Amino acid sequence: MFILLFLILIALLTYFSIKSRKFRGLIIAGLVFCVLGLFAAIFAGSYNKMVSKEEQVTGAWAQVENVYQRRADLIPNLVNTVKGYADFEQETLQGVIEARSKATGVNVNADDLSPEKIEQFQQAQQGLSSALSRLMVVVERYPDLKANQNFIKLQDQLEGTENRIAVERRRFNEVTQDYNTYIRKFPQTMLAGMYGFEKKGYFEADQGADEVPEVTFD
Repeated sequence: MFILLFLILIALLTYFSIKSRKFRGLIIAGLVFCVLGLFAAIFAGSYNKMVSKEEQVTGAWAQVENVYQRRADLIPNLVNTVKGYADFEQETLQGVIEARSKATGVNVNADDLSPEKIEQFQQAQQGLSSALSRLMVVVERYPDLKANQNFIKLQDQLEGTENRIAVERRRFNEVTQDYNTYIRKFPQTMLAGMYGFEKKGYFEADQGADEVPEVTFD
């Protein structure tokens, strides 16, 4: 790009320093070529950067899905452990099972991370977080269950997973904000519409969405 700017400057200086119409015509043709090349370089650079930033968003989303899947994978073992206590509140347990089913049933394609899709995904995951929180409150009434080594291990794993979810969601929001800001700037905004680079959705912090559910008891 700097080379093209330098050539344009040289061509302009040369144009004003000679009187021959023939050579001036050649210089004008060269200027047009250099200007077109300059714009091509600018747009190519912007396009490639948009691709790179979109890939970062896709990678961050994959990590979000991984940690949420990790949580979903822990729940069947948690449910089986709690089931061993015959008098445990079945309504609460069933609520966790149903919430997990809804959460895992919402799949968002990385190519369509629209605000609406992200909100739908988040609501489903929030439903599971709420169900787990209610389960842990009920567990307080069962000292033997709280002392169960398998339950303690699962509880620790869930706590670690919830913390990781918060970290990955925050990172996703950061790279998404960077991408969204970039495609709105000129000249990227021209290319974004032409090549389908659309605004991505965020995880919103409404209703305590960014708070880590309490899963430990002293």
